[in-house]
Amino acid sequence: MKVLSFDTSGKATSAAVVVDGLLLGEVTLNTAINHSVTLMPTVDFLMAQVGLKAEDLTRIAVAQGPGSYTGLRIAVTAAKTLAWTLGIELVDVSSLAAIAARVHSDNMVIVLMNARRGMVYAGGYKEGKHLIKDQLISLQELLPRLARHKSLIFTGDADMFSQEILDKLPQAVILSEAPFNLPSAYEIAKLSEKLLPVENIHDFNPIYLKKVEAEEKWEVASGLRADDKDLVSRA
Repeated sequence: MKVLSFDTSGKATSAAVVVDGLLLGEVTLNTAINHSVTLMPTVDFLMAQVGLKAEDLTRIAVAQGPGSYTGLRIAVTAAKTLAWTLGIELVDVSSLAAIAARVHSDNMVIVLMNARRGMVYAGGYKEGKHLIKDQLISLQELLPRLARHKSLIFTGDADMFSQEILDKLPQAVILSEAPFNLPSAYEIAKLSEKLLPVENIHDFNPIYLKKVEAEEKWEVASGLRADDKDLVSRA
């Protein structure tokens, strides 16, 4: 199986080519440059360096979310376009699982991604098992729930909240250095081997877990939920 995998759910862009479980190449750009500028040139460079053409691929694996609204949209759109055009499989992987897979430990790994306004995307993993579902939650609500766990490793954007974490969980370990706090497209490819392909590529969408900022502002201004906008139009 020849897999092209990529992730633009956060700040970093990561892409990899894996053939029959063997990593041929991986590129990770930990920059603030727009993913729309970096993703496809990175993929083109990587494919050229490993000596493969698009027609050689048999599967696309992509981080479906949670994460940045714009970043997820870019990756998922690229993945859908490639899979449909090439007539190959599309497999989705949790963005948080892709980061957790970098950490090899017997302890539970808590992956955090900054969702702004005091909120985080969080998921808990241990030895490849998903123990705490990916969710949007405030750090103040999450940390007390983790107090019963004696050995925890935090990664992802955890260094942004290190003081808050250590105040509540002084025994916690925070991984703040690359590459352990960054996504790995190689890990996405490996995780995808255990997952079934998306049945309908056209219906495949990112998992945001959070409403976009425009919807949130509309709700505050109108006093209605974004789902109720059609009621306003009919009034």
